[in-house]
Amino acid sequence: MEQQQWRRFGGTFLSEPLAEEVNKALIAERKAGHTIQVCLGTDSQVKGAVIEFATVIVFVRKGKGAFLFLRKELLHRKMGIRERMLMEVDKTVQLTLQLSAVFDKHSIAPELHVDINTDAAYKSNAALSEAMGYVSGMGWICKAKPHAFASSSCANKIVQ
Repeated sequence: MEQQQWRRFGGTFLSEPLAEEVNKALIAERKAGHTIQVCLGTDSQVKGAVIEFATVIVFVRKGKGAFLFLRKELLHRKMGIRERMLMEVDKTVQLTLQLSAVFDKHSIAPELHVDINTDAAYKSNAALSEAMGYVSGMGWICKAKPHAFASSSCANKIVQ
């Protein structure tokens, strides 16, 4: 798996370790008087023989916009839709675990957004119950389409 460095949406790479950057962002937003909700999600797109993943951390300033950090990864492997959906969820869970101490320090309850359709007519739905159980079992809030904007909109824009 080829991983790119974490960066801001504008393209600037983060200079500090991710947890430190997230901590600094949360401190700055609190000082500015913003109430922050943190939403994390991953989306993927198959491009020939490569699967491109984008994982995002979205900092929502309640009533005042948002900003995000992102990372892209490339995987040179074939996999089915269910496995790919669960890999997206696992990337988001692992990231949340990595940042859990920062979220605890700031009393942030992260939302994990899964790019899985709640409508059984869609192929991604095959992984919905497993994904929701995985995230909920960790004690976090889990949102699926159409309420999963971090994965379905933000991360999706990166891999399109």
